[in-house]
Amino acid sequence: MNYLLILNDPPYGTERSYNGLRLANELAKDEKNTVRVFLIGDAASCGVAGQTTPNGYYNIERMLKILISKHSKIGVCGSCMDARGIKPEAIMEGAHRSTMSELTGWTQEADKVIVF
Repeated sequence: MNYLLILNDPPYGTERSYNGLRLANELAKDEKNTVRVFLIGDAASCGVAGQTTPNGYYNIERMLKILISKHSKIGVCGSCMDARGIKPEAIMEGAHRSTMSELTGWTQEADKVIVF
């Protein structure tokens, strides 16, 4: 099954991106599944490298790294990055600056699209 998860919320302050990544990681456990994550709007900040959180608190960067280790693709909306002053070099390794065109292609290829 081919899944696309679109995250809209910032990495911290709400738990929507956290819960979306929890689901994405569960889906990625099945090697037959393809899981892609597109970070749009305030979720563009989820892809920033070097996130530091208190001990015992979830860390969005670590959750994305788990997905990347399972060969998931992580796209970060380029215009959303620009609007928030996020430079390409600030994005974590394994994620990439993306476009609405790529999101369109991923959406067309997906069996299921899930939005958080």
